[in-house]
Amino acid sequence: MKLKIQFCLLGLFCLMLSTAFSEPAQKHPVNGSWMFTSDNETWLLMAADGYCMVTHYDQAGKKFFKTFGGFLSLENDKLKLQYRFHSGDQGKTGTTAVFTWEPNGKNAESDLSGSRGTWVRVGEADSEMTGIWRITQRKEGANMREIRLAPRRTLKFLTNDRFQWAAINVETGEFSGTGGGTYTFKDGTYAETIHFFSRDSSRVGMTLEFKDRMEGSNWVHTGLSSKGDPIYEVWSKTSKNEQ
Repeated sequence: MKLKIQFCLLGLFCLMLSTAFSEPAQKHPVNGSWMFTSDNETWLLMAADGYCMVTHYDQAGKKFFKTFGGFLSLENDKLKLQYRFHSGDQGKTGTTAVFTWEPNGKNAESDLSGSRGTWVRVGEADSEMTGIWRITQRKEGANMREIRLAPRRTLKFLTNDRFQWAAINVETGEFSGTGGGTYTFKDGTYAETIHFFSRDSSRVGMTLEFKDRMEGSNWVHTGLSSKGDPIYEVWSKTSKNEQ
């Protein structure tokens, strides 16, 4: 009888141990999409994989103010940002800033916008598409051209429902442009609705549809640009040095 009880206890212990190791890792408290609004102006924070992009814009007025981003860490309600780019001050590239980030239920109190305010979580960051992508190939005519990693690069950041691309130089701090908004990806159709665009505000509000597919760790992106030009691009998930 004692032997049976011992075997039962051992089995229960193994089951508990297996369950503990099979549970998903705890979500990082900043991962996802967050918004802070003041009058008609919006601040958007996208965070995942230790990286973030922050953008200040007025969607209704079709105005873009600034964007910045880089490597992100959180400790003791302090959000540390190592800049990889800043549209308003290229000299900040490579420097580090510290902001408050104090969770308050599903929201957070932060001075990331320059003044303290309540940031509301508006999206998650745990889908297949979540992460930072770099364009690695582009079709030019009938040929595919490889785009090698260089200081000047175009990155595209996705959470579960939001996107932002940024053309930056991580060495000089030069900023060439950005755009972003919300997206859907279903049954091979990828659709973007533009909420901000630094180069051409007239495109804010446009929805663009593409025929996309995943090929391993690559994302094949095909369709027409906002200018109506044909697009055939391959985007790949990035490692830290590519961001």
